[in-house]
Amino acid sequence: MPTRIAILTIYLGALIAVGAAGRRARRPGAEDFFLAGRALGPVVLFATMAATNFSGFAVVGFSGAGYRLGFAFYPVMAFGTGFMALAFFLVGIPIHRLGKAYGLITPPELLGARFGPGPLTVIFGLAMAVFTIPYLAIQPMAAGYALESLLGLPYPAGAGLITALVLGYVLMGGMRSVAWTDLLQGLFMLGLMLAGFFVVAAASGGPVSGFAEVARFSVEHLMRPGAGGGLPVGIWASYMLLWFLADPMFPQLFQRFYAARGETSIVRTAVLYPLLTSVLFFFPVAIGVLGRLHVPGLEGRDTDRILPILMERLGGDWLAALAAAGLIAAIMSTMDSQLLTMGSIVERDLLGRGLPGRARRSARTRALPPGVTRLVLAGLALLGYALALRPPATILAIATETFAGLAVLFPTLVASIYWDRATARACLVSILLGEAWVVLSHFGVVPQFGVLAALPAVAVAGVALLTAAFLGGGTHGRPRAFRALAALGLTKRQTVIWSAVFGCFLFLSVDWWRFGKLPTLLFGLPDWVLYFAALGGLLACAFGLFGRTIVSRDRAPRSPML
Repeated sequence: MPTRIAILTIYLGALIAVGAAGRRARRPGAEDFFLAGRALGPVVLFATMAATNFSGFAVVGFSGAGYRLGFAFYPVMAFGTGFMALAFFLVGIPIHRLGKAYGLITPPELLGARFGPGPLTVIFGLAMAVFTIPYLAIQPMAAGYALESLLGLPYPAGAGLITALVLGYVLMGGMRSVAWTDLLQGLFMLGLMLAGFFVVAAASGGPVSGFAEVARFSVEHLMRPGAGGGLPVGIWASYMLLWFLADPMFPQLFQRFYAARGETSIVRTAVLYPLLTSVLFFFPVAIGVLGRLHVPGLEGRDTDRILPILMERLGGDWLAALAAAGLIAAIMSTMDSQLLTMGSIVERDLLGRGLPGRARRSARTRALPPGVTRLVLAGLALLGYALALRPPATILAIATETFAGLAVLFPTLVASIYWDRATARACLVSILLGEAWVVLSHFGVVPQFGVLAALPAVAVAGVALLTAAFLGGGTHGRPRAFRALAALGLTKRQTVIWSAVFGCFLFLSVDWWRFGKLPTLLFGLPDWVLYFAALGGLLACAFGLFGRTIVSRDRAPRSPML
């Protein structure tokens, strides 16, 4: 036990030191605190994007889902999240250009730049806050599980310790501290996944023998739709679309498009995303599958404890200590970003401290009121911790409902960027009706149609937006500078070709014709697992070619405020 405590203390001390370095590099103003001066290059942007997105859900939640469902969970996360990076091109690059040109800092401010000040920005920010806070609570939940299993620390104390540490270095250095610590945390998380998998596989007689043993008593864990039929075709297809619709609406990912140094940083991040997810996401799911050999009988929320339990039983002091550090890395690298971005939204959009739209001329140099920022961030951290003390469901269940609420905002974002007829009133109606459907779905009032609640909710939001825009009469129009910056510059022919290419990838990802069939084992793995790993590699190649098409006319947009 002393070894574990010493290693974890050293690791957490290193994070605090990095956070302090970010504080020394800080400059006055909101743009530097929340966006690191819009200077994140390709390496740091990729690291902070990945570490922010791959949270405690990606480690603790994935292993728990692998334990319950089997390998069927791997493709919907690995390929689905990789395919999501297409949104980095379609909305990420326009967001980056518009953010730099208009001096935008928070996601709702983009709507203010398009439509002007009004209730839409408040409702958009409020929806982001309401559906991000439960996801924020997942991080102290995972921390509590990990530290309780690996160090014997009581769940409330472990969750509280990590919440306090994250809050501390976020307040010290803002986005710069968050991005620098994300790089360190991402390396630890990758190391944990590799070490954990090889230890569990070795204890199972090797991966080939271990998976074969799992197949002997539960072949469903190596088949689709997964153990207990948990991922039928409709749910499977829903997940493939859900990440594309929801992940760009994570406020912490949205804000990173503003913080990128240039479009090339975003393109390289998108290209690497499906490669990383195809490799990294395999390990926690595989650990969960093999965990059934060593810790049978876990059910419900207890399945989310499988990874720390395995590290405790099989790894010894050193690996248990490294596992604790790696788990904490995954947790903190998401929680810090969520706190920072939500703090900016609450302070600037919900409390009304920022100036709306084009009037935000002094946003780049305006000094932050430290007292208000600290209170907002501390309040959000305490709220997430309070929810973590009484978790309502498994990590996967909480995350899925959170994603549904955020996905509803996607039609509004796309219409705001690309559609001249979009109006603030139509977007407001879209958000209200879409979120109402999410709430009604939660209580079982509306039908599910055999898919995740997010898909009909997004459909309702999209139809409502179109209907309200056409019935409202007239057109709002986009400012000329706004329209020019949002355009990706594709010809009609290029648009058709690339739509067909990515449509084919989506079709191949829902391989319904192979559901319910006994798999062929290659290297101990179902053949369809290798199929999806290869599909992720081909997707990365397609992203590379697509990125060259979009940024071939590289430009540095001038501010319309000048």
